[in-house]
Amino acid sequence: MTIAFIGHGYVGLVTAAVFADFGNTVWVVGRTKEKIEILKQGKATFYEPGLSDLVKRNVDVGRLLFTLDYKEAVVPSEIIFICVGTPPKPSGEADLTNVFAAAEKIGKNLVGYKVVVTKSTVPPGTNKKVGEILAKVKPPGASFAIASCPEFLREGTAIHDTLHPDRVVIGTTSDRARDMLIDLHKPINTNLVLCNVETAELIKYASNSLLSTKISFANAIAVLSERVGADAEKVLEGVGLDSRLGRSFLYPGVGYGGSCFPKDVKALIALSKGHGYDFRLLEAVDEVNHSMRDHFVEKILRHFEGNIHGKRVAILGLSFKPDTDDMREAPSITIIEKLLNHGADIIVFDPVAMENAKKVLPSSVIYAKDPYSACQDVDVVAVITEWNEFRNLDLVRLAKGLKQRVLFDGRNIYDPEFVKKLGYMYYGVGRM
Repeated sequence: MTIAFIGHGYVGLVTAAVFADFGNTVWVVGRTKEKIEILKQGKATFYEPGLSDLVKRNVDVGRLLFTLDYKEAVVPSEIIFICVGTPPKPSGEADLTNVFAAAEKIGKNLVGYKVVVTKSTVPPGTNKKVGEILAKVKPPGASFAIASCPEFLREGTAIHDTLHPDRVVIGTTSDRARDMLIDLHKPINTNLVLCNVETAELIKYASNSLLSTKISFANAIAVLSERVGADAEKVLEGVGLDSRLGRSFLYPGVGYGGSCFPKDVKALIALSKGHGYDFRLLEAVDEVNHSMRDHFVEKILRHFEGNIHGKRVAILGLSFKPDTDDMREAPSITIIEKLLNHGADIIVFDPVAMENAKKVLPSSVIYAKDPYSACQDVDVVAVITEWNEFRNLDLVRLAKGLKQRVLFDGRNIYDPEFVKKLGYMYYGVGRM
């Protein structure tokens, strides 16, 4: 089958590379000549484990093709996926400008029958508007069906999630489009959720919002645990052993970030308001998430009796989660800015995200070459992202370079008793 992807971000490039690996001919349409030229050389334009090899292999055999020209990609393709960004507006609503612009360009180049599938995260009703745009601009004789096939990729495990998803959701308006999408996904052995387009659109928002709710619940329990003298990790372990609940996403920390959870929660709140429903549960989820940054900084301030002016703070981990260089909505950004506002000096290290971090962090931040040099002559170490590299640090070696052995574990990756035996003052999240 010949298919096309509009957009080469996390969703577009990963999914395109996987489907090319299945033996399909896959076109990817981009907007930037510089990035397209890099991709034509078989190089990924962002960090994702295993992606560079997958792209290179399929470019080399001619199955994965990149272009700036919609016509070149749309005309030969049977299925066209829209995989463009839907960033939040100030109101929290999803900005659908890129989706509708892509739909118009696709429509003008339609030939014969095509299935146009929105894979971008969009609110219910978006695909209907995409269909209206296609119908308005398509050439005479061309026909199409619209569909929604939302993605459920996690950055850091995106290839695995594409190959082994928990489910594939296919929302369609016609049996022909449904059958074509089922056929395309045959190499993936998983559950199929077949539904109408509006249902598929809402499934994505509901999934991300429920996962965000679990994270914020875990963080609320962590704050309460600190106040009553409980161990949040044990509390949530006990909760998670209930088969109805499970432990997944019930881990306290400094909150969620990234390109999906923050904007999708806000978008579902805005969508609900637009339909006359006040989704107060999600408003609380969003509020708790943001409060965890403040909570973490306040604990550092309390340790130093409210004054960290001139204190040197080492921040380990900048990306919003491990195994990605993505800095979008990363908790580290807010935490670093707050510490700087209190007069601290900040030294940072992240295994892969430092180049992207330089684009969003204040210029006064100092970048270290490794975690040990980051912690040289500092007053406090704060772990923000749970990279495996940090789990396996030699804490004895680390301690030798510190002014004070103070460790704030924002992801609870260390055993408190072990760390304390090494002479550290240890502060976790929800731990005494």
